[in-house]
Amino acid sequence: MNSHRQQPSASPFPASPGKIQPLTFVLIHGSWTDASFWDGIAAELRAMGHNVHVLKYPGHDGDPNTNVQHAMLSRSVADYIVSHGLRDVVLVGHSFGGTIVQKTAELVPDRLKRMVFMDAFVLKDGESLIEEVPPQAQALFDQLRASSGNNTIMLPFPLFRETFANLATLEQARWLYDRIQPEPAGPLYEKLDLKAFYKLTTPRSYLYLTEDNVLPQGQPGYGWHPHMSSRLGLFRLLKSPGDHMSTARTHPRWIAWRLYEAGRD
Repeated sequence: MNSHRQQPSASPFPASPGKIQPLTFVLIHGSWTDASFWDGIAAELRAMGHNVHVLKYPGHDGDPNTNVQHAMLSRSVADYIVSHGLRDVVLVGHSFGGTIVQKTAELVPDRLKRMVFMDAFVLKDGESLIEEVPPQAQALFDQLRASSGNNTIMLPFPLFRETFANLATLEQARWLYDRIQPEPAGPLYEKLDLKAFYKLTTPRSYLYLTEDNVLPQGQPGYGWHPHMSSRLGLFRLLKSPGDHMSTARTHPRWIAWRLYEAGRD
């Protein structure tokens, strides 16, 4: 026996210097929150050496105008990207923010490196977001919208606690709930023309947080993955433990690293 036979390497992959690929991230939050949703995650990404832009958009972040249209939101993101001269952008949308990614991508496809959907809605052409929630939730949102007096929807705490912050402690859930804002209802009910989106060849990724209970888990016709993610065609899938809102606050480093893996070459 040849005792000098070369031993296999510990990894089948080529040796890697372990360097982080610097990326430009544009982060878009979802409903019932604001740009502060990304605070911890953005800090972690910046510490890794990335260029990070956390966007505010109409109807949110203290904007008193609740009579907004979806086109206003996507246009504001596209205008920001252009006015700041951003290119090779990793455009990240969380939850409702996925629909803004879809429409923004139509407006500035040449400036995007990749789209990343983080437990985000990926709507079909001609569909509205409200069509993607179960009938009982639709009925509740209709009722809350009608009774708001200003065309908004405010989540009741029990619903928020069990579905948006199910991994949080009660104290954490109450802290988060005290900071959520009524959501302008109009964009949630708009049917979006997405023909141009579905012709794009921009690379895309889907980050699935496995304990996210906002959409029913395992119920046919609903859910984040594979129901939403499969609409992206060819895409990169990543998974991480997490719920819809609290994990971004409690474990920002987890999420930041997964977003990097979603966005890198």
